Amino acid sequence: MNLFAEIEADVRAALVALQEQGKLADGLDISRLTVEPPRDPAHGDMATNAAMVLAKAAGVNPRDLAALLVAELLKSDRIEAAEIAGPGFVNLRLDKSAWHQLVPHILTAGLAYGDGTGGAKVNVEYVSANPTGPMHVGHARGAVVGDVLARLLEKTGSDVLREYYINDAGSQVDVLARSALLRMREAQGEDIGAIPEGLYPGDYLVPVGQKLAAMELPDAPDAQLQAAKSVALPMMMDMIRDDLAVLGVKHDYFLSEQSLHDDGSVDKALDELSAKGLIYQGVLEPPKGKEPPPDWEPSPQTLFKSTDFGDDSDRALKKSDGSWTYFAPDIACHFNKYQRGYAQMIDVWGADHIGYIKRMQSAVTAITDGAAQLEVKVCNLVKLMRGGEPVKMSKRSGSFITLREVVEEVGKDAVRFMMLTRKNDAPLDFDFDVVKEQSRDNPVFYVQYAHARIFSVLRNAKEQGVAVEDATLAAAPLTTLTHDAELTLIRLLGTYPRMLLAAAQAREPHRVAFYLLELAAAFHALWNLGKEEVNLRFIQEEDEAGTLARLALIRATAITLASGFDVIGVTPQDELR
Repeated sequence: MNLFAEIEADVRAALVALQEQGKLADGLDISRLTVEPPRDPAHGDMATNAAMVLAKAAGVNPRDLAALLVAELLKSDRIEAAEIAGPGFVNLRLDKSAWHQLVPHILTAGLAYGDGTGGAKVNVEYVSANPTGPMHVGHARGAVVGDVLARLLEKTGSDVLREYYINDAGSQVDVLARSALLRMREAQGEDIGAIPEGLYPGDYLVPVGQKLAAMELPDAPDAQLQAAKSVALPMMMDMIRDDLAVLGVKHDYFLSEQSLHDDGSVDKALDELSAKGLIYQGVLEPPKGKEPPPDWEPSPQTLFKSTDFGDDSDRALKKSDGSWTYFAPDIACHFNKYQRGYAQMIDVWGADHIGYIKRMQSAVTAITDGAAQLEVKVCNLVKLMRGGEPVKMSKRSGSFITLREVVEEVGKDAVRFMMLTRKNDAPLDFDFDVVKEQSRDNPVFYVQYAHARIFSVLRNAKEQGVAVEDATLAAAPLTTLTHDAELTLIRLLGTYPRMLLAAAQAREPHRVAFYLLELAAAFHALWNLGKEEVNLRFIQEEDEAGTLARLALIRATAITLASGFDVIGVTPQDELR
């Protein structure tokens, strides 16, 4: 039940009625019609722009059209008041019974409350870190944003594939192999001293070296390097999967960059672009006033006409020596997604890749003839703090705090929730001390506490002989729920399906965390009022009907909190110690 969608349907039905009455022209485009919460709750429960977006095409003054719409909408039993605001907006106030109906619906739907249907087929790629070491906290943010976005899209009805693109080709893999061979010599008893600059220093490579030491490797240096790669890469990916698992993050599909070279996919992508006349040999001018990018050189290269698709410059696919740039396999990767049936692609990248967005979107548009769309969500930096002071170093990684270290200290739920307390492209401070606090300053605790409080009330009610099963509560008489704080909570519950859909359409998973904070605040406010006003306490010994109604309300609140927790991958707590 999406009450906002239902009222929007009522508005559309009212417009059809006006057309049938000859008061409104036929054939009007109603695609821009919306029903949403007003900016100021004092103006009503919902507001529609219908008169504003239709007036010009209908040849009617917006306020005059709004007046016609108001008269038609007031025929509905669930609309208590409709008023014209400003140049032609219509503010609606629903009858309390319309809100009351939400509670039994939520109790019946359970965690399926807010589920959508009929969404698109979507490929969401996230993390895709180089397989050269453990996950760090920056990866954690991208992992959470990507994972929650995938969950959100599934919740609202989309068919989602979670993808990891393994960057297992390139110079960083050679560095990994050389680092592993150094650790092999260490395992064989050699004193290797300090790790040379340019190699990976972390202790996580010790087991790789030990495994190599137990093997019979070829004598030729190149063959040794390949052998080291064949051992190190799978071990690194196993470590990455394990790191992500402790965060509750999973992927459905892993695509290897090296496989795209090996099976000819990179060549085929270039051939596809060549057939479209989008490849040429040329020399790019260096960017004015900027440091040239790594793939620039003052020699003829194989170039892609990305400027034809909105990019700032054409881009190199092949260097003058015949080797591929990193751009070429990335095109092949996204073409591969399209060939697997994904016309909608969402990539979650780190802030250091922001300059790469236009060229990648240009390439996807070009190679699919505009049939596919690539969206990119950029995750900004995470600053780890402890008591307001930066935390930087880790023995295990050699340079940074690992994802696993953060999860082990504060827990998966805390990490996931905190990564959503800012929009993905905004910087984020993660303070260990704040996350461990049991106070309102800790958003994780604040929301979990609301859920635990509700369960404490339900346990107390059950101990007093009150039936608290969902089926019983769904049949409770709700007309006693008339206090502003109770109605505020119900109205907020009613916005949940709309919030989910809006968050999915905007690709903004942080909205779910923000909503949970708002819902928790509304519940805590009602709880605190019960301390001051006896008639608002959840359990009333002399008022069975009122008790059941309030228990139904808070149980519906717990279900909605749990549903939201499920979307963001956090485990709801029934009790906090």
